[in-house]
Amino acid sequence: MRTIKKRNEPDSLTHHRLAAHADYDNYADKDTLRQSLVSEQRGLCCYCLSRIRAAAGEMKIAHWHSRDLHPDEQLVYVNLLGACMGNEGQSFGQQHCDSRQGNRDISRNPANPKHQVEKFIRFEGDGRITSNDQVFDNELNEILNLNLPFLKNNRKAALDAFKATLVKRGELQRTTLERWLHEWNGEAHAGELKPFCQVIVYWLHKRLAHT
Repeated sequence: MRTIKKRNEPDSLTHHRLAAHADYDNYADKDTLRQSLVSEQRGLCCYCLSRIRAAAGEMKIAHWHSRDLHPDEQLVYVNLLGACMGNEGQSFGQQHCDSRQGNRDISRNPANPKHQVEKFIRFEGDGRITSNDQVFDNELNEILNLNLPFLKNNRKAALDAFKATLVKRGELQRTTLERWLHEWNGEAHAGELKPFCQVIVYWLHKRLAHT
């Protein structure tokens, strides 16, 4: 999970919200909404950071606060996120992200800068995602199921591959680490980010703190 910088909402969503009897189900321009969400999330799932594409069946439009429990937020743009399919259709134990969340609330919205999700998340060397906040840590595991073995393995593989490139370069100067952080954090370009990039960003922050 990483902070999502929301951009302007699609004009069609603005206009629809002002119409009589408007709700999420009768909003007809979900294709544009998908494109907007995927673009501002740099091609990554809002929760697990795996790759998503702006097409029905390849991603889900997630509501951080569910439509059932918070109907007044169903068309609020900051409440709308782009999520992966999360093993939809498989057993509950194998589902993750929005498919697993269902109607349950979580305490922190990655698209709300006040929630500071990056401040409360740690990426362990074995691929686990954890939090010092006990409530949030429980939500990461029980509601979003972000420590499924294959997600842990993917995060670990991304970090191991990055660290392997550093070994070949030998001892690195602080300026080099800062440049890598700039690139992995998406500040050096405006396109898609690499899946699970935040694991490397977290590791680089730790490394720089001791350099």
